[in-house]
Amino acid sequence: MAINIDKEKCVGCSICIKSCPFDAITVENKVAVIGSACTECGACIDKCPFEAIVKTEIEKEKKVDLSAYKDVWVFAEQREGELMNVAIELMGEGRRLADEVGSELCAVLCGDGVQELISELFAYGADKVYIADHPELKSYRTDAYCKVINDGIVKYHPEIVILGATHIGRDLGPCLAVAADTGLTADCTSFAIDPEDKKLLQTRPAFGGNLMATIICPETRPQMATVRPGVMDKAEYVEGRTGEVIELKVDFKDGDIRTEVLKVVKDVKEMVSLTDAEIIVSGGMGLGSPEGFKLTKKLADRLGGAIGSSRAAVDAGWIDRAYQVGQTGTTVKPRIYFACGISGAIQHLAGMQNSDYIVAINTDENAPIFEVADYGIVGDLYKVIPAILEALDK
Repeated sequence: MAINIDKEKCVGCSICIKSCPFDAITVENKVAVIGSACTECGACIDKCPFEAIVKTEIEKEKKVDLSAYKDVWVFAEQREGELMNVAIELMGEGRRLADEVGSELCAVLCGDGVQELISELFAYGADKVYIADHPELKSYRTDAYCKVINDGIVKYHPEIVILGATHIGRDLGPCLAVAADTGLTADCTSFAIDPEDKKLLQTRPAFGGNLMATIICPETRPQMATVRPGVMDKAEYVEGRTGEVIELKVDFKDGDIRTEVLKVVKDVKEMVSLTDAEIIVSGGMGLGSPEGFKLTKKLADRLGGAIGSSRAAVDAGWIDRAYQVGQTGTTVKPRIYFACGISGAIQHLAGMQNSDYIVAINTDENAPIFEVADYGIVGDLYKVIPAILEALDK
């Protein structure tokens, strides 16, 4: 429905302006004009003495035939011929979703010389592997990957498409959603299937992590979402599984790809792989200064783990953003997570609360971090961590 003005009946009396609770009406050249703030509440219709304001029905767009869509597609992101961990995690979640909706799990693989990954994807549970192997796909470029995968979506009609919320996934996902004229839910933390109509229920943090929103896509297909690395459990590897291989058409015309990769420059600074670490020792503002990370690194090195950080410590300039754990950083799921001098803001908890074991060290016994910790130590971390190191040495 929409609110419209009958220009022949309107006399510009301004009565409708006073009746509108949203200040959505103005008068121009003695004719009322409905602005973008209109909520179609209809208050102005009742007040107009000249019946010049009417509510008209907007022609509905043609509905999508939802029954034509089936199967769960997982974007099998790879770098230099090696599957990313998030792809393996999504294969596990995709397998669960496919079983619940009664469809097949399909991996979508793009690259150059990536045929060897097909057997690996079957081992991780794929029933089908859609592959686009072409020199133009060696390095990720938005136009190239989007065209190939969207052509596949148009031809094969997947019901669900999920991608990792990596640098590539966060770029590719929205472009695919626009091309497919559907919605996209970003940074999901969990999925469920509606038992009534098999819709995908996509849950993600909202309002700064203060609540969890469940989002649906009832009118269009495919249902698309990105998932942060480290959120889902990895798929089980079963040697010898096989399935069907389907080649995606790769046919680029002049102008289809608007960018060219001239050179790939790798950063020479220390690599940070929080998503792969089984033990993480994170520090927060309770460290007191950036020098405190030397102590957390000593513990991390002794345990064969990695160091992490809260957002506050990153914002203070104490450590590089690559080490940040939390909703706006990296989501992690290690075996053991040490939270040293971290109070436990909800944004930080959203990124580490699924760790197998959480050890909190804080001088404030009322710190929120203790509510999720499996083991809590109330004390000065500059005394506690050396004591742990001494005990480990023994």
